[in-house]
Amino acid sequence: MKKPTIFNIQKFSTHDGPGIRTTIFFKGCPIRCEWCHNPESQVFAPEIMLNKYGKEELIGEEYSIRELVKKIQADQIFYDQSGGGVTFSGGEVMAQNMDYVVELAQECQRLGISVAIDTCGVAPTENYRRILPYTDLFLYDLKFIDSHNHQLYTGAGNQLVLENLRFLSEQQAEINLRLILLDEINAEEVDAEEIIDWLAKEKIHVSEISLLPYHDFGRDKYERLKRVCTQNFVKPADEKVERLKKVYQDAGYQVTIGG
Repeated sequence: MKKPTIFNIQKFSTHDGPGIRTTIFFKGCPIRCEWCHNPESQVFAPEIMLNKYGKEELIGEEYSIRELVKKIQADQIFYDQSGGGVTFSGGEVMAQNMDYVVELAQECQRLGISVAIDTCGVAPTENYRRILPYTDLFLYDLKFIDSHNHQLYTGAGNQLVLENLRFLSEQQAEINLRLILLDEINAEEVDAEEIIDWLAKEKIHVSEISLLPYHDFGRDKYERLKRVCTQNFVKPADEKVERLKKVYQDAGYQVTIGG
């Protein structure tokens, strides 16, 4: 079985789902978000990156399912006490070898470890169908409701993103809808209203909406990968984010900021 490349295993995470979690970061992504703060996640293969002290190091390694399960299971007591579990993230986990991903999720389920999938939605619907029985929560990115902007800022349209969101909703999956906020691009009340209207029209059920204001914490990574960083975005003001939160709350959604 072809093993995906893992570029980080983050323990005691509190931002990738409920409770205390271990987040497994799979390397490789089918899209290129211009605001990406983990550029080392984009390429599927291992690559050289300078660390913060200027020394070259190889980013990404392979694990057998047994090895990875052992690392995940080591903190099961914390998952059980906090209502946490493991999150498969990326890059894009749903664009990896699904035989591996499904077997990993099955093993976690067998051990009583809750599984969350963090996804941008750009993967075959069949992949979501396969992982669904072993997943408790989808952290689902909706970057733009407008396909033109999605193409402009990520390099791909959003038809598949919306199609997979419909599918998961129809299957009654637990969905946390995550919305990146870029000032003067998609952080106005009219943008929120367009999303709310689409969710209502398509009868999409989400358990929570997370508003994620842009940040530039990963800019230095581009230089350390010997790439050019073209990010030129602005974080929306806190007051604007609070107004957007109220718009979604008034529409009946449970809303958090950050995560």
